[in-house]
Amino acid sequence: METLEAIVLGAVQGLTEFLPVSSSGHLQLAKELLGVEIEENLTFDVTLHAATVLSTIVVLWGEICALLRGLFSRGMNAEKSYILKLIVSMIPIGIVGFVLQDEIDALLGSEYIMVVVGAMLLLTAVLLSFAYYARPRQRATIGYRDALVIGVGQAVASMPGLSRSGTTIATGLLLGNEKAAVATFSFLMVLAPILGKTLLDVVDGGMAISSIGIVPLVAGFVTAFVVGCLACRFMIGIVKRGKLIWFALYCAVVGVVAICSNFF
Repeated sequence: METLEAIVLGAVQGLTEFLPVSSSGHLQLAKELLGVEIEENLTFDVTLHAATVLSTIVVLWGEICALLRGLFSRGMNAEKSYILKLIVSMIPIGIVGFVLQDEIDALLGSEYIMVVVGAMLLLTAVLLSFAYYARPRQRATIGYRDALVIGVGQAVASMPGLSRSGTTIATGLLLGNEKAAVATFSFLMVLAPILGKTLLDVVDGGMAISSIGIVPLVAGFVTAFVVGCLACRFMIGIVKRGKLIWFALYCAVVGVVAICSNFF
């Protein structure tokens, strides 16, 4: 892998991990354009995910510190309740990870993967459009039921091309939760699943830095981290302002292009 390719892929991962346009779908598209088999390069894949996890922690450091202070204080409080809701939201993706991960990995190698990615991007566009035009009453506090439903949305978004952030944010908004609360919850709820998957990947497959080169690896990590920090802050602001419709239009266009690319 060339350093420039690593930088491009790192930028794609950092940007699309937080924007509601599907990081897995765009990485697949970038792989096709660059001729890089990223799904077969475990070390690079783990590195990019670690970078976006770190960027989430940096951007939401204040919220994370507040939750940790509340966690280690006496008695039940709002912070402990919030952490429990985060745990509830992670249950569906945990089940999918253990039961269907092999099938999802096999789908990534399918000759029809671009059709799948395109179809899921179109579904992302539909979800974002519904969330934009729906006007439910907004609640400042996410309940346990909503946390579970949002978690189901995250599990469904394991499909390549279906945006995780787009699905979880749209689900939270359609359930009637406040925009800022949904954005923060969406980004916090993914930390543990990504860290867990990264750890499992390392344990199962090990790390082979020599097959990539240390310079491309570092370049990809730094690029994904920096772009991820910017994208995370940007996305929180976008959700607060309710401008999701532009991402819906983008996903619709890219989805159609992805499907057409499979036949032409």
